[in-house]
Amino acid sequence: MSAPKNVAQHVLARLAEWGVHRFYGYPGDGIGGLFTALPEREDAEFVQVRHEETAAFAACADVKYGGSPIGCCAVTGGPGAVHALNGLYDAKLDHQPVVALLGHTAQTAQGGGYYQEVDLGALFSDVAGYLAEVKDASQVRHVVDRACRTALADRTVTVIILPSDVLEQDAVVEPPDAHGYYHTSAVPSSHVTTPPEAALDAAAEVLNAGEKVAILAGAGALGSSAVLTEVANTLGAGMATALLGKGVVDERSPWVTGAIGLLGTTASWHLMRECDTLLIVGSTMPYTEYYPAPGQARAVQIDVDGARCGIRYDTEVNLTGDAGATLAALLPRLRGHDPSWRAQVERWTSAWDDYSRQRAHAHTSALNPELVVRELSDRLPDDALLAVDCGTATSWYARDVTLHGSQYGTLSGTLLSMGGGMPYAIAAKNAHPDRPVVALIGDGAMQMNGVNELITVARYRHRWSDPRFVVLVLSNDDLSYVSWETRGMLGEAPDPQSQAIPDVPYAQWAMLLGLDGIELREREHIGAVWDRALAADRPFVVDAKVDKDVPLVPPHVTIQQALNTARSQLSGDTDVLDIIANGIKETVGAKARSVLGLPPQE
Repeated sequence: MSAPKNVAQHVLARLAEWGVHRFYGYPGDGIGGLFTALPEREDAEFVQVRHEETAAFAACADVKYGGSPIGCCAVTGGPGAVHALNGLYDAKLDHQPVVALLGHTAQTAQGGGYYQEVDLGALFSDVAGYLAEVKDASQVRHVVDRACRTALADRTVTVIILPSDVLEQDAVVEPPDAHGYYHTSAVPSSHVTTPPEAALDAAAEVLNAGEKVAILAGAGALGSSAVLTEVANTLGAGMATALLGKGVVDERSPWVTGAIGLLGTTASWHLMRECDTLLIVGSTMPYTEYYPAPGQARAVQIDVDGARCGIRYDTEVNLTGDAGATLAALLPRLRGHDPSWRAQVERWTSAWDDYSRQRAHAHTSALNPELVVRELSDRLPDDALLAVDCGTATSWYARDVTLHGSQYGTLSGTLLSMGGGMPYAIAAKNAHPDRPVVALIGDGAMQMNGVNELITVARYRHRWSDPRFVVLVLSNDDLSYVSWETRGMLGEAPDPQSQAIPDVPYAQWAMLLGLDGIELREREHIGAVWDRALAADRPFVVDAKVDKDVPLVPPHVTIQQALNTARSQLSGDTDVLDIIANGIKETVGAKARSVLGLPPQE
């Protein structure tokens, strides 16, 4: 490829040396020079989305799904840059390396109140681990190198601001050998691997001394499934997973208690509240009330970032290092434990599984959303990728989807932003066009950006060797997760003016775009609809009309939560009868059938 002629070409060429070859974005005159340079590169792929927020979300997700070592979004300045901010916070909070290329007002006009002029330095100062504006062509090399190096080393967001007039300047590929210039490297830095021997010995002493060991695994443990399983088996431990760590090991294993926290399982609650030793691997799950009680357990934590150790629980030994390498170094130091604890953990898991199955099969006024998701889980291809939005979809994903093999799912896990599901799904498909992708999205998020991003799906679907791209819309005409928060946390009845949303024919919209879809209303049709969707020769939307009044019961209900929910029913909640009926079926009824060993109600 010929040498770069201008700054825009030089930026792309230097990014390519760092492995950045896919750009999500939307054009504008502030960054127009970059978009005229993109088609000239055979190694660059541009994905035009419908909104700059989607571009930033997708750049983050592209890394999560293993598509790129560094995610990249390219958007214009002013309003385009403002739009991208939310998706970049998703990357920052979930520790994903993303470089944002932001167009900007020409230098000659800056400070003059020009159209779309925004102080990007001030606006992005919090989200960016490194931020620089290229004001001279000789800066490109060291600014791009430092942005990429910082993004990888700190697993964070970095921002490069590119004024429109600077993009057109002649490239300076080799800066002068003179004072005030830099000659930098495009070689990534090495990573922290294993802690010192003494620290490993201290951790082993704590873990070996325990009789009832629990493991909490998060996103930092992904990719370490085999050695993590060996450690768990050696210690006879039970394992709970944080939301971003879901699927870190085979979730069919009887000692895996499932999700933890508000969306977690009763098995995970018992595991944490009855263990005497805790091993935290790559997680900073923030709900401290779901950890062991203070002083209950001795604890060891493993994290690649030492600053994240000991910030959720009073840990005794903190190991800074790569999860897989550290676990492998720790394993020979561990000894076997009494199997009685593991047996107890498996009984808790079995009891939860029975109860969860009964909940899913409980008859509700409209479709039971748990049954819709559970029937999907049973049919997921072994190599499926899941993209999940935030809301009730997150709850059913956490509790009713069982991941195993090479299946993988993720979402906006710390920012918990609505509107991430469809951008994540698009990124997953671009990262792996030969694998099936399934998105789980509530109707609120679907209306927020999903309906528009179906246009993006329609535009790029012909690039995908595997046509399967399935979107489940959990449609209940209500922002139901917030409605349940209003009941449980505030003790108030949800206001229909803020909570009710319009009924939209999502499947029909998909078909207008040349995709396929179906409206799902009948319980007996769930399995057949999933079979059809997962065999479709084009992207497919399942518009499932689900019951909004299925209770989101946490694994441990506090007295205050119960009182608040009860109080909300006395304050004029229009759904009171359905809530009571579903609550009895999904909690009391399902629990009773589980205890009595009765089969689920069909």
